[in-house]
Amino acid sequence: MAIRTGGISYQSMRLGNDQKVNFVRQGEAGAPVVLVHGLAASLHDWDDLLPELSASGYVGYALDLLGHGESDKPASQHDYTVENTFAHFSNWLDSLHLHTPFTLIGHSLGGGLSLLYALRYPERVRALVLINPFYDLAQLPAILQKVFHHQLINPSLLERTPYRIFRFLVDMTSFSTYIGQRESHILPEHIRYQTALDYKRAASGIYNIPRSLPALDLDLSRITQPTLLLWGGRDQTLAPTSFPNLAEALPNLKGTHTFPVCGHVPHQCHPGDFNPHVMKFLNSL
Repeated sequence: MAIRTGGISYQSMRLGNDQKVNFVRQGEAGAPVVLVHGLAASLHDWDDLLPELSASGYVGYALDLLGHGESDKPASQHDYTVENTFAHFSNWLDSLHLHTPFTLIGHSLGGGLSLLYALRYPERVRALVLINPFYDLAQLPAILQKVFHHQLINPSLLERTPYRIFRFLVDMTSFSTYIGQRESHILPEHIRYQTALDYKRAASGIYNIPRSLPALDLDLSRITQPTLLLWGGRDQTLAPTSFPNLAEALPNLKGTHTFPVCGHVPHQCHPGDFNPHVMKFLNSL
């Protein structure tokens, strides 16, 4: 099924294992760019970047990962692992029948999946853009490390949580206080709405995915593709110090940039500042 609106094609299909994948394509012709969102997010993470990609002559693709957005949501909590999420992602990429190597742009969990894909299928990946990438459980605060080391006990509590609770939490964590006690939200209103909606509609089992994340640090020397690394300096989900460490381990790093005001989602925090870094990198390839 495909729905076209304003040059954007929203599609859903069944993969070979009968799992549903929901995705969007924007752009008619050009070098392919694949965008991968993080945990409890959706393809709408890229609503501000996809139009710029298309306008600059690229074809952008973004999916809802397994258990997210409008993609398949398995009933069993045991189905939510990095390997199953990666298989869903990889099978979708195969279904696109891209005939040239593509650039992967991955945020958080999507960054980890992008690294994993580049390690397993290096010939298919032209370049990488990593945004606050999640590649090691040690990046998490100690309390979250303990949480993610265990199977989720009562997922029904999350499923019964109303949207307004998620929205309250998103609003509270996006407040920023400036000199003179003036307060404002770092994230725009439409982003906060979409973020809370994505939390609400995601399957509760997705919170089991991080605990099965493989350690990638020993393999990073094999990432030979040109790579751009971007992160928010106020990330409270992943330790900001982990990103310079990653930069030192990547052999073909072409650039880094820190967005000091932004937290875990710099691509949504200030897309007007963020997008030019991505476009400059893509145009340099």
